[in-house]
Amino acid sequence: MPKSQSDRRDTGLAELTGPLVLSLRDVTADMLPLVGGKAANLGVLTRAGLPVPSGCCLTTEAYGRVADAAGLEDVLAALAAIAPGDTAALAEQAGRARALMLAAPVPDDIAEAARGAARGPVAVRSSATAEDLPDASFAGQQDTYLNVTGPEAVLDAVRRCWASLWTDRAVAYRAANDIDHGAVRLAVVIQEMVPARVAGVMFTANPVTGRRRETVIDAAPGLGEAVVSGAVNPDHFVVSPEGRITTRRPGDKAVAVRPLPGGGVERVQGTGTDEPCVTDDQVAALAELGGRVEAHYGAPQDTEWAIDEDGALWLTQARPITTLYPLPTRPGVDGLRVYFCFSLAQGLHRPMTPMGVSVFQALAAGARRLYGVRPPTDPVISAGMRVFGDVTGIMRSRVGRQVMPRVFDVMEARSAVVVRGLFDDPRLAITHSSPLPAMRRLFQLARRYRIPVRVVQALARPDRARTRIAQVGEQLSELLAAPADLSGAGRLDHVERALAGLVPMAPFIFPGPAAGFLMFGLAARLLRGRSRPGELQTVLRGLPHNVTTEMDMALWHAATRIRADEASARALSGPDLPRPDSLPAVLREELDGFLALYGHRAVAEIDVGVPRWSDDPAHVLGVLANYLRLDDPAMAPDALFERGAREAEAMVEELGRRAGGVRGRIVRFALGRTRQLAGYREMPKNYLIVTLAEVRAQLRAVGDELVAGGVLEEAEDVFMLSLAEARAALRGGDRRELVRERRAEYARESRRRHIPRILLSDGTEPEAVASAVRADDGTLTGTPASPGSVTGIARVVLDPVGAHLAPGEILVAPSTDPGWTPLFLTAGGLVMEMGGANSHGAVVAREYGIPAVVGVADAVSRIVTGQEITVDGTSGAVLLPGPAAPEPAGGAVPADRGD
Repeated sequence: MPKSQSDRRDTGLAELTGPLVLSLRDVTADMLPLVGGKAANLGVLTRAGLPVPSGCCLTTEAYGRVADAAGLEDVLAALAAIAPGDTAALAEQAGRARALMLAAPVPDDIAEAARGAARGPVAVRSSATAEDLPDASFAGQQDTYLNVTGPEAVLDAVRRCWASLWTDRAVAYRAANDIDHGAVRLAVVIQEMVPARVAGVMFTANPVTGRRRETVIDAAPGLGEAVVSGAVNPDHFVVSPEGRITTRRPGDKAVAVRPLPGGGVERVQGTGTDEPCVTDDQVAALAELGGRVEAHYGAPQDTEWAIDEDGALWLTQARPITTLYPLPTRPGVDGLRVYFCFSLAQGLHRPMTPMGVSVFQALAAGARRLYGVRPPTDPVISAGMRVFGDVTGIMRSRVGRQVMPRVFDVMEARSAVVVRGLFDDPRLAITHSSPLPAMRRLFQLARRYRIPVRVVQALARPDRARTRIAQVGEQLSELLAAPADLSGAGRLDHVERALAGLVPMAPFIFPGPAAGFLMFGLAARLLRGRSRPGELQTVLRGLPHNVTTEMDMALWHAATRIRADEASARALSGPDLPRPDSLPAVLREELDGFLALYGHRAVAEIDVGVPRWSDDPAHVLGVLANYLRLDDPAMAPDALFERGAREAEAMVEELGRRAGGVRGRIVRFALGRTRQLAGYREMPKNYLIVTLAEVRAQLRAVGDELVAGGVLEEAEDVFMLSLAEARAALRGGDRRELVRERRAEYARESRRRHIPRILLSDGTEPEAVASAVRADDGTLTGTPASPGSVTGIARVVLDPVGAHLAPGEILVAPSTDPGWTPLFLTAGGLVMEMGGANSHGAVVAREYGIPAVVGVADAVSRIVTGQEITVDGTSGAVLLPGPAAPEPAGGAVPADRGD
């Protein structure tokens, strides 16, 4: 007769205690180093009175003693020297470690403790100290053995669990996540088996869409192993936060895992029926139980469950759902909110430092003051150490719905699609229908800064726009000039004045490039039905007056002079870059000359916490080394740029001729002004980066003062504080522990591979709900950004620092900013996950004449380095040679959880 839940909690298993063994009833959350993640969670659930099968934990003390005897020192030393991506070498050492662990003698007291837990059929589960943690689940890295019977079988399963700490997947996962192999230990949970009639997995938040409190349940007959290992297509249910079953999708249930009478399990033929294996009442009971688990932990949970022959419901495991993106928090703001990731749109896939976020918020506040908007709470917030903006008000405004998606169309095309898809959500109904307030603010802004007059002046005399932009640069230099005797508080005052003074300069720069793009739009309208795809984009090739292009060309010309110097060329030809303090004379001179003009720039440069190239020129040296590999004069960037400019001028004439008459003359004028003025679009960003470089220097000096006062360990730690926190720190108080916590968070967030473009306040990622339609032939689609077609070898780059892009390779990136563009000079094509037709990467790609497609969903995961792909920048298609490609080594998630 099956036991009741209360009977199982009182079984003899729970009575086993001692220096090596703890009952799950005695395990607490703070025992992680002793019992591992799985046991700690099961102990918490047991102590909370939730239905957990009784059991015990053979602690990490037992593993440590056996591992010490196994002699893993040589393996650990070898692993420390292996790169995370070298999976073959990692696997070889993992095999050595497993063999040593299985061959190691087990002390008598440990063996007796393991045998003593064998009281009836049990599940023997690995519980590593780096497992089921709030920031990393490490699911499936170690092994579990089900329906183990008999003392010797239990001891053998324990030994195999210890050895599974060294599975190939576990070692590769730790290497990819920078976890010290020698610091991880493993405990073993021994639990009474539940004779499951049906079992499965339950998430208390939707792991695909991110929506919180939406329960997702997979169920299949037999033991849960069939579901967690992916051996069966389970029944699938989704339960809304209100408790309503919104999705019922039957699985084939073709396979079931059943216990064997003498121990072990077998896979048998399943029911193969469309009839669900759980009732609606049972689904509701599961969702209610999941809610209790989540409420106890205060965070969404990934659980495993079973229903026995008597219909009793059991929890066999719970772990945090670590893949969910953190939710922005805005106290006092109610209702559904829509957040747009500004930092991702600016080319930052990596997290931003707290100081970078704080500076971004100060700039955004200045922009709101300029436009005359004063919301009750700051709409610019941080989540997952990225900058998000609350665009709910824009979404609920009739004018906002007209303007925002059109802006996204040219700057971030996939976000435009997502935003339009939210217009039908009744929770985001229009509440501001009148356009008058927005028009009034725009009119006041335009009148105050005489923007229409300056647009006309720019069209009449482009040199006037050029002069005005140069004058803004001079004014900015005066604003940024700081007295030499500033103290810490004075430096922060100077920083805040600089940030506040920068924003009002933008309206003086804007009319020039705006006039250029207005003319481009006019020409496009006049040429409707008269131009072919890609022809208008050709006009934007080789634009003059683009500060980013000028920077890249300056670096290329430096490379040509370095190539002519044997010692300098040799210094950049080796496998390792030379140290900045040991450069040959010509290389030193060229580097210093470049940094004098462009040292204020950087990769991820909108984050003031990121070192500038003048702080660390390693990236510049790496790009120079890449340039030296280009030996085809016809492919030289300056030749390509000049050829692109000639093609653009020729296209202007051709389109004017094709339009004919007065229309043709207007087209020539409009496109001519586009070429004279549109290049200035990069100047506001350049002035922003100049400002951030000065702000960074002042904050670095504040950091020096805080180090001297014993508040921080290093001056760079100031960038792990906000502006307000830095000011408070000047008044005293140790901030070193806070900095350590934030650096740890920054490291965790740096490993996050997916960042939502748009995020709702209930956790939903709308793009995941809509899920982009993919062609069966392996074609990826995006926004055409630079015309032409190229077939070449893909190079997936997540961070340009230290990246090696061979001439002609196709650069595949999540997004780019000006710090990436030196790589464009040797790229054969460009594919980006972010961006629109007028985003930074698209503009630079056009100017260099390389085919580009942007806004391609999941490009960096579906394309792998070394794969031959075709980029059609005219149609917006990226052709892969076959079905969806696997993720690169180190980023894959195990196919089954195995525990």
